[in-house]
Amino acid sequence: MTGLAIGKLWRGNGLAQTILRTSATNMLVMMLVTLTSIATARMFGVEGKGEFSAIIFWPTLLAGIVSFGLPTSLIYNLKEHRKSGADFIRAGFLFQIPVAAVTGAIAWIGMGAWLSEYPDVVIQTARWYAVSMLPILLAINLLQALSQSSGRFDVYNGVRLYVPLLNFLGLLVLWAGGDISLVSAAVVFLITSGAVIVWAFYSLRSELRMNWLRGIWNKAVGKALFGYGSRVFGVELLGTIYAQFDKLIILSMLSARDLGLYTVVYALSRVFNVVQMAITNVVFPKVTGQDKAIIIQTVGRSFRLSMILMLLVSVPALFIGRFMLGLLFGEDFLEASTAFYLLSFECIIGGGAWILAAAFNAMGRPGLVLVRQLIALAATVGLFFLLVPSFGLNGIAAALLIGAWIRLAVTLIAMRVAYGKESVGLLYNRRDFEFLAGRIKRKTRVEGVREHADGTK
Repeated sequence: MTGLAIGKLWRGNGLAQTILRTSATNMLVMMLVTLTSIATARMFGVEGKGEFSAIIFWPTLLAGIVSFGLPTSLIYNLKEHRKSGADFIRAGFLFQIPVAAVTGAIAWIGMGAWLSEYPDVVIQTARWYAVSMLPILLAINLLQALSQSSGRFDVYNGVRLYVPLLNFLGLLVLWAGGDISLVSAAVVFLITSGAVIVWAFYSLRSELRMNWLRGIWNKAVGKALFGYGSRVFGVELLGTIYAQFDKLIILSMLSARDLGLYTVVYALSRVFNVVQMAITNVVFPKVTGQDKAIIIQTVGRSFRLSMILMLLVSVPALFIGRFMLGLLFGEDFLEASTAFYLLSFECIIGGGAWILAAAFNAMGRPGLVLVRQLIALAATVGLFFLLVPSFGLNGIAAALLIGAWIRLAVTLIAMRVAYGKESVGLLYNRRDFEFLAGRIKRKTRVEGVREHADGTK
C-alpha cells in the first residue's frame, strides 16, 4: 500500500506532486554539482579549481545581467494571454539574438581587464567560453520558462539535470583519458550544454512550431512582454548581482586559491536549498493569476513547512560537513570549513525568503521584491568591504548570512504592510500540521480503497 501511494504521489500533476519531483531533481542536481566540484578539485588542485571557476563564472553572470526579466515575463504573459502565446515566445527568443552578440563582444574585449591577475591561458579560454556559452544560457532560460508555463516540468527538470550530469560524465572521460587541462574541461562544458539545448528544443517542438517571421514588430506583445519584464528585471538583476557579487569580490580582492576554496564550500552548502528552490520554481507558475488570499495561503504554507524541514535536516548534516569536506575534496579544503557552516545557514534563510517573494511576483507586484533586494544588497555589499579585508572567506560568508536575514525580515514586513491581516500567521500556523495529516490520511484512504477494489476484481 505504501509503495503504491508513493508511486501515485510521484506521478500526479498536482502542486505537491510537482514539488516532490522537482525537489528530487534538485537533490540530484546538487549531488551532480558536488561531484563535478570534487572532480575539478581533484583534477586541478585548489588554485587550478579557482582558475577554472573564473573561466565558467562570466557567462552565468552576463546571462543574468542581460536577461531583462524575459523568462519571468514569459511565464506571466503566457498565463495571462493564452491565445497569443506564440507571439510572446517569438518575441522573447528573437530579442536575445542581438543581445547575445553585443554582450559577447563586450566580454571578449573586457576579459583581459576582468582577469588581469590570471595567466594568459585562463584569459583566452574565458573569452571564447563566454562568447560561445552566453547564447546557450539565454536560450536555456527562455526554454525553462516556456516549459514551466506550459506545465512541461519534465523538460524543465530535464534541462537542469542533464547539463550537470553530462558535465560530470565528460570530466570523467577526460580524467580517464589523461587529458586534464582547463581548456579541455571548458570544451566539455560547452558541448554538453549545447547537446541539452538541442534536446530541449526538440522536446518543446509543439510549443515552438510557429511562423517565426510573422508579427515580429507586434507592439502590443512587445509592450506586455517588456513591460512586465522591466518590472521584474530590477529584482532579477539585483538577485544576479547579489548571487555573484561574492565571486566578484574574490576575483578583485583575493586570490585564485581563495576562489577555489570558496566555490567548493559554496556548492556543498547549496545542498540545503533543494526543497525551497523547488517550491519557488513550482509555486510561482502554479499560483499566478489566482485569488490573492489563495496565493498568500499557498506561499505561506510552503514557506513554513520548508523551513521546518530544512532546519531539521541541517542540524545532523552540519555535524558531518567538515568530515565530508576533507574526505571528498582533500585536506587542503578544510581551511574553509567555517565558511561552509555560515553559508549553509545562509542558504536556508535565503531560500525561505525567496519562497515568500513568489507571492509578490504572482500578484504582479515585483516592485516590492525590488525594494527588498536593494536594501539587502546595499547592506551585504557594505559588509563585504568591511569584513573581507580582515576575515577573508569567512567575512564573505558572514556578510551573506546577515544579508539573508535582512531579506527575510524586509519581506515579512512588506507582506504585512501590503496585505495586512491576510499576511498574519506567515511564521507559524498550527493548521499546517493538520493540513499535512489530512493529506496523508486522504492519500492512504484513497489508495486503500483502490487496492481493495483491485483485489475484488
